[in-house]
Amino acid sequence: MMWKIQDRTIAFGRRGAIMGIVNATPDSFSDGGQFLDPDAAVEHALNLVAEGAEFIDVGGESTRPRATPVDADEEKRRVLPVIAGLRKKSDVLISVDTYKPEVAEAAIRAGANIINNIAGFGGHDEMLDVVNKTGAGIVCMHMQGNPGNMQQSPRYDDVVRDVKTFFDAKLTSAIVAGIDPERVVFDPGIGFGKTLEHNLTLLRHLPSLRVADRPILVGVSRKSFIGKVLGSEKMEDRFWPTVAMTAFCAQNGADILRVHDVRANYYALRMMEAIRG
Repeated sequence: MMWKIQDRTIAFGRRGAIMGIVNATPDSFSDGGQFLDPDAAVEHALNLVAEGAEFIDVGGESTRPRATPVDADEEKRRVLPVIAGLRKKSDVLISVDTYKPEVAEAAIRAGANIINNIAGFGGHDEMLDVVNKTGAGIVCMHMQGNPGNMQQSPRYDDVVRDVKTFFDAKLTSAIVAGIDPERVVFDPGIGFGKTLEHNLTLLRHLPSLRVADRPILVGVSRKSFIGKVLGSEKMEDRFWPTVAMTAFCAQNGADILRVHDVRANYYALRMMEAIRG
């Protein structure tokens, strides 16, 4: 199982990978405002790499429920200095977390390698054009609705089947647009237009979501459904459950785990793989 990203090819199989999160935003749900300064964001990213992250995901717009959207110019102002600064200091694979084609293209020019698109391909032919022009890898995530309304009574006939059908359709769209399917990774979008039970059901059935042997990325780090399960509103109480889910997901079909706290989750992956042999 391969992920082609520009001139690199990443192999997946029995070994999972960690994607570290760098939010250059004032309002992200768990770390908003901590890395608004580009130098601080780059330093944080380098620390995540040192702790074991193979990918760094840089975002400039919060996509938490009911977050306030920002325009493309503001998003570029936040992320481009971080991407360019990190690229000068590391050859780590950099992902830009955006659904805007113009932001994605500018980020690739600044040194990013991957587009992490919460809107699938967002209905934008322009986003597929950016992938084609740049050779970038693309993460296609499932979301019902948009961040402003996605948690207003999400409904599915069968959440596993519906997300899998979405992935099938998006892979077909990519192929029709001339994109090598080995450039595509899928993300079920835990917490994006899903209830607690939808989230848990998707995590139970990760192997059923795989399409055409494409890698699966899962992001559960610090998310609110953890607090619902535990009956706690404290952000710090979500740390160890995230580590537990990283081990579970790695055992059950996830290839890339997107997390805030790299070291503990990296160790969880390595221990799970040691047990599996």
